[in-house]
Amino acid sequence: MTLEIYTEDSRWDAVALEALAERSIGAALAHFDLEAEECEISLLACDDARIADLNAEFREKPTPTNVLSWPAEELSAEEPGGAPLPPETDFTGEISLGDIAIAYETCAREAEEAGKPLADHLCHLLVHGVLHLLGYDHIRDPDATLMEGLEVEILGKLGIDNPYTVNGSP
Repeated sequence: MTLEIYTEDSRWDAVALEALAERSIGAALAHFDLEAEECEISLLACDDARIADLNAEFREKPTPTNVLSWPAEELSAEEPGGAPLPPETDFTGEISLGDIAIAYETCAREAEEAGKPLADHLCHLLVHGVLHLLGYDHIRDPDATLMEGLEVEILGKLGIDNPYTVNGSP
């Protein structure tokens, strides 16, 4: 897999982001039988201020968020709860999936508030971002149900508990 990581905040260095990203993204791609070696993703590891700027610019929401993604191509399903179109290789034989940005403060705060290891939360958010790159979304209820189910399944293969369980209950 071609994974370009751009680190703008040195706090990411302490969490072994590259290894977590390769593991999480690799698991998500494998779930869809995509050859990781053919896929290309860029990851921006930033802080809340930077992601707030990006969120304002691209979503008109001037607040920090945990993860943002920009798919290289529109793959979304037309029908609610439907599977997106599969990504296609380009003329070089690669699959350019797009870009993901992840914010340190928000991720760390969410993990702490949920009582979860930061590494597990980051894996969840990276899988979540890849699913967005693959055309999945959570705006419509059937789409959210599908996407959350895929996240739980992929994370389970990584040995990570269901992130939507609160105190043992889904």
